[in-house]
Amino acid sequence: MSTALSHLAGSLRVAPGAPLPLALQSSRQDWAPRLARGQAVSALPGLMASLFNLCSHAHRLCSQLAIEAASPGLLPAPQQVAQRLRTETAQEHIRRIGLDWPRLLATEPGPAATAWSDAAHAALQRCPLLLPAATLPADPWPATLTWLQDELLQMPPHTWQRAWNACGADWQNDWSRRHSGWLPSLLRAARAADSAAPLDSATALRAHADADGQRILCAALALQPGFALHPLWHGASAHTGSWTRLNDRSADLPLTSWALLGSRIAELIRLCQPDAPGQSGAGWLSFGSLRTGPRQGMAWVEMARGLLVHQVEIDQPAGDAPARVAACRVLAPTEWNFHPQGVVAQHIAGLNATEPAATVERRVRLLMAAFDPCVPFDVTHGVSTVKESQHA
Repeated sequence: MSTALSHLAGSLRVAPGAPLPLALQSSRQDWAPRLARGQAVSALPGLMASLFNLCSHAHRLCSQLAIEAASPGLLPAPQQVAQRLRTETAQEHIRRIGLDWPRLLATEPGPAATAWSDAAHAALQRCPLLLPAATLPADPWPATLTWLQDELLQMPPHTWQRAWNACGADWQNDWSRRHSGWLPSLLRAARAADSAAPLDSATALRAHADADGQRILCAALALQPGFALHPLWHGASAHTGSWTRLNDRSADLPLTSWALLGSRIAELIRLCQPDAPGQSGAGWLSFGSLRTGPRQGMAWVEMARGLLVHQVEIDQPAGDAPARVAACRVLAPTEWNFHPQGVVAQHIAGLNATEPAATVERRVRLLMAAFDPCVPFDVTHGVSTVKESQHA
């Protein structure tokens, strides 16, 4: 990533053991309203995809849905939304597991870390779902399930998922100890860095569960200055991810940072299974839109990192002039999970900064793998600074 784009995207500064809000600080800026205002509406989805390039597919889709809600028929309505969301979310899960986890979860540089990374990269090259779009089969899912079994799980995916639904992290621990593949070995090594402090299920973000919640969220985003960068739900910070889906019936399982990795694996399996409403395939992830006023609309999608919200207001065009954006606001999952008073910040503030630097850094990297920010982060402790590179 170029210096200019890195500055545009921002970064996180992590200070283990420091008090809130100093434990986690973000240089993220709210660029969407400034860059979108006055743009042709037809250019907005592409602009949002470029601005949020790591999650470009979800931002493009969410922008299209918001425009359709604000002014139906102004642009071609997005097609095959559920299948697009399914495919692109599964692809993102696979990339993060194969590219980020070996880098973030390895105990230390050395032969084992290199072997995990090499095995993961080789597995990605064989993944049917990551073939170029022009050569992607019409139905890549059976082959991808076989790939999951052979390359990641070393067992039937549906069996893994059933055990996860019943036992959560206890199953993940048992599986990682019984198998020797690169992924179970990597997770087995990473478990020592877990804090064993589970998430509070009461602060799981499900603001999109009904129209009232969606309108409250929309009003806060439009009327409260700074809400897009420091959002709160019912006055408190909230967390979002693959463990906060509206269709998730195992949402009350106790989830530590290490267990959140299993939540992503479980969701990947669900997405690869045949379509079943509210259960798997294209029926798993939820999305929606809402007209919030004249030429105003909002949309939301459950994407790889959590809940994404777009809000758009469209100017009344004069004559044959193209419709233009009057306002655009975006609320991304990173702002919920990496709020300066949020769940990740609380974990970082609670770290024992007197532990060896390598131990502290492993705990931080586990947090980052679990909650998956879309920007790079720096870890500062004592007099040394360790900088993590941007996602591959």
